[in-house]
Amino acid sequence: MASNKKYWKSVEELNENSSIVERLRNNEFVEEIPTEDFLGDKNALSSSSTSRRDFLKYVGFSTAAASLAACEGPVKKSIPYVFQPEEIIPGIADYYATTVADGFDFVNVLIKTREGRPIKVENNFMENALTGANARVHASVLSLYDSLRLKQPKINSKEASWADVDQKIKASLTSATGQIVLLTNTMASPSTDKLIAEFKTAYPTAKHIVYDAIGADAALDAYQQAYGQRALADYNFGKADVIVSVGADFLGDWQGGGYDGDYAKGRVPKNGKMSKHIQLEANMSLSGANADKRIPLTVAEQKLALVKIYNIVSGNAVSVANTAADAEVVKAAQQLKAAGSTGVLVSGLDDVNAQLLVFAINQALGSVAFNPAQPKYVRGGNNKEVAQLVKDMNAGAVHTLIMSGVNPVYTLANGAAFAEGLKKVKLSASFTLREDETATLTTIAAAAPHYLESWGDVQVRKGHYSITQPTIRPLFETKQFQEGLLTWLGKTESYYDYLKAAGTAYTNGKTWNQLVHDGFVATEITGTATASADFSTAATTLAATKKAAGLELVLYSKTGMGDGQQANNPWLQEFPDPITRVSWDNYLTVSKADAEALGIENFNVANGGLNGSYVTLKVGTTVLENVPAFIQPGQAKGTVGLAFGYGRKSALKEEMQVGVNAYKLYNDFNNTQIVSIEKASGEHEFACVQLQRTLMGRGDIVKDTTLEIFNTKDAKVWNEKPHVSLDHQTVEASTVDIWESFDRSVGHHFNLSIDLNSCTGCGACVIACHAENNVPVVGKDEVRRSRDMHWLRIDRYYSSEDTFAEDVTTKKSAHGLMNSIETFGGLEHPADNPQVVFQPVMCQHCNHAPCETVCPVAATSHGRQGQNHMAYNRCVGTRYCANNCPYKVRRFNWFLYSQNDAFNYHMNDDLGRMVLNPDVNVRSRGVMEKCSMCIQMTQATILKAKREGRAVNANEFEVACSAACSSGSMKFGDLNDKESEVAKLYEDDRRYHLLEHVGTKPNVFYHVKVRNV
Repeated sequence: MASNKKYWKSVEELNENSSIVERLRNNEFVEEIPTEDFLGDKNALSSSSTSRRDFLKYVGFSTAAASLAACEGPVKKSIPYVFQPEEIIPGIADYYATTVADGFDFVNVLIKTREGRPIKVENNFMENALTGANARVHASVLSLYDSLRLKQPKINSKEASWADVDQKIKASLTSATGQIVLLTNTMASPSTDKLIAEFKTAYPTAKHIVYDAIGADAALDAYQQAYGQRALADYNFGKADVIVSVGADFLGDWQGGGYDGDYAKGRVPKNGKMSKHIQLEANMSLSGANADKRIPLTVAEQKLALVKIYNIVSGNAVSVANTAADAEVVKAAQQLKAAGSTGVLVSGLDDVNAQLLVFAINQALGSVAFNPAQPKYVRGGNNKEVAQLVKDMNAGAVHTLIMSGVNPVYTLANGAAFAEGLKKVKLSASFTLREDETATLTTIAAAAPHYLESWGDVQVRKGHYSITQPTIRPLFETKQFQEGLLTWLGKTESYYDYLKAAGTAYTNGKTWNQLVHDGFVATEITGTATASADFSTAATTLAATKKAAGLELVLYSKTGMGDGQQANNPWLQEFPDPITRVSWDNYLTVSKADAEALGIENFNVANGGLNGSYVTLKVGTTVLENVPAFIQPGQAKGTVGLAFGYGRKSALKEEMQVGVNAYKLYNDFNNTQIVSIEKASGEHEFACVQLQRTLMGRGDIVKDTTLEIFNTKDAKVWNEKPHVSLDHQTVEASTVDIWESFDRSVGHHFNLSIDLNSCTGCGACVIACHAENNVPVVGKDEVRRSRDMHWLRIDRYYSSEDTFAEDVTTKKSAHGLMNSIETFGGLEHPADNPQVVFQPVMCQHCNHAPCETVCPVAATSHGRQGQNHMAYNRCVGTRYCANNCPYKVRRFNWFLYSQNDAFNYHMNDDLGRMVLNPDVNVRSRGVMEKCSMCIQMTQATILKAKREGRAVNANEFEVACSAACSSGSMKFGDLNDKESEVAKLYEDDRRYHLLEHVGTKPNVFYHVKVRNV
């Protein structure tokens, strides 16, 4: 049946005596409105002869928070083309196919440009493209316009010419008596590999070392042992009926990510079936939050559990100790074995033996989702060689060190030793986007171009060859690492010519122009690969794992920040983490039980902001002080988590210098460390949006059911429609209407479908919305005050019981008044391992919109195509619309966020403003803004079809969020076109509207979440 269990967004909601929750529920803004800040000088205002009646008339019955200055539009000056380029049509966007390959993220994308400026990243949805642009990839366009980029090369921290740089490096290479080392990130570039091979031939003492900040050394070593080359096995989760993950966040950054699209295909129930996902992990991850069954275990216990699974699947009997969840582990193993070839197991454990058992288990299953014959090359780092390099540098054995795409002074646990070794290297050079922690210490800081200014090629997986092409002329005096190699080899050809010649071996019949146009070429790989390794010994060794004597620290990468390359990107800093809903921070995640034992507290203060304790971490001899602690439901007892990518200082604006550097604790490149923790003094202020604009206390928010009930019961049971009383008769709420409806059957009528089953909570849509709609960044202090400007938020809800079935059983077992009170009171206490639901919420574009009826100046109105419009020039900032919106999706411009020194982000300088979309105006202070359902995109589609003399195709319409959704959860289209996907989804039995009983009749609809428990 349908669930009416209590969902909660924050532990604070469960405190019956909390005045904060009640205040947030009833007040949009809990702090006093700074009227003087908006209206100017108080004395001058009081001396004005304007009457109160006139004042209210002019500002449209505004509250004092509205500024008269908001009505004044800024002066804009533009310069027309003297000679217009033939390929540029003003007002029309151009799209270029390219590939992101920054050493951490690898994906085929399209780049939207306007008048020669790249302004947005889109997924490349061509057949066989490597789709899956995450939040970082979508934000990478803003990093192009980073005002702190290195704008020209430097020698000994002084500006220099490229001629001087090349001469100095060439002289060092020629005179080298010791090692010549090229230290790069994983480039997976066939042309660069060929060029480096030629370089090593020309300079016999040269060696190439690959270094990944967050390595996959154990998986690479295991694949090399089993299959004979240094690569990673690939997987297709769309082919799996049962998925078991042991510590692998494959919906996050595990082995390069990009798995969510195939995974989502099996998660939507079709013909009564959907895949089953079981997750064993320590930290609450995106994969764990989406799993049907999540088993919290320490890393040591995960290793033991993996041996148990190996025993059951393969029929071996390796002796292994018990875990804290043996019954659940055995059940998962039995379900995996029963699935046979449609089962698959993955693991993120930093252990070669564990990775070997992954191959053994999948081989025993005959898994069709496991594809070792077509390996991935997205990770290639060799940690042993990196460790030896640091020793050689400090021994004075390295004469010339040339780096590209790496920042080891920051990312190495022994970064100080690397910095010390740089002093003993005769010449060091770093090709880098910015003068980072390493480049400030090298002889030469070589200014490298952004990927949107570069040529290149990438072989992400065997048989899949991709091209990176520039979409803008270099903004600064930069040079690619490959161009440098060509110069030092004495070649006169450009890297483009070299790339074009080298790429002919991979084109598979495509012309060069077609390859550049498509961005990639895919070749079918046939055949299978059989693992050959000593699995028995691996299992025996892994079974000898001892349970940790202290707390385990599990280091991980955040969805927003990744390995920290884009730490100066304000979109990513303000992006709320999908699990914790915290922005502008990293923190130690700790379970409630361990927090109580350590005296760690989290609590909400009067304005709704979240505060927490500081702790001191010690791993070996390394100490990290003043680390904020965040109590995370679902964190395995005995473990704590800390994210990479924060704590940077060099080449970052002061506002972005946040958090602590977790790499300092990344000893031996192992993401699990034994840590000691002490509570420190002081309180940390989080910018956490958990309690902001919440829909708590309402019904019809999240609907979910089990696959069994979904298959055996009528839709009226598991998707119960709300009812109201009409003339003393109970009727469905959707049939009652006090509005005069207009005819919506003529022309287009836009709707957006959101499937809770396939939404993974990744947040790519949030960043895409930022890019498309010029959403401002407001900073940590404003986010903490409930003033974030996100047009789209992803609410994260926790359930109160371990499983949906238990929740329903507990609810149904209540009887009698006192027992019911006790039972339902108990449901409000969070479980140690709650279920999770992600729900994207934006303006619902209600056909009967409450905001429209209360606007005194008709600034918000409804369009015939179903969109709720905002006329910003009419808006005087009364905020009545926000108060009357049941979904809390409207945002008020408290300040002017662009060209304002108080908000020193991308909109505050000329370079950063190059990313702005000219089709969407930048809003001024004192007006209300919200999701427009990307009206500029829908109109552009209509005009394109009109120019071409045709009707719009059935599924041609897109908005920023739906175009960014690689899992397919969001589908946008014309409801009046019965051939469109959104029209078919509207007829699905799982469809429901948010807060349907309110009667707003939204044009956004959701699909009931079904769990395979």
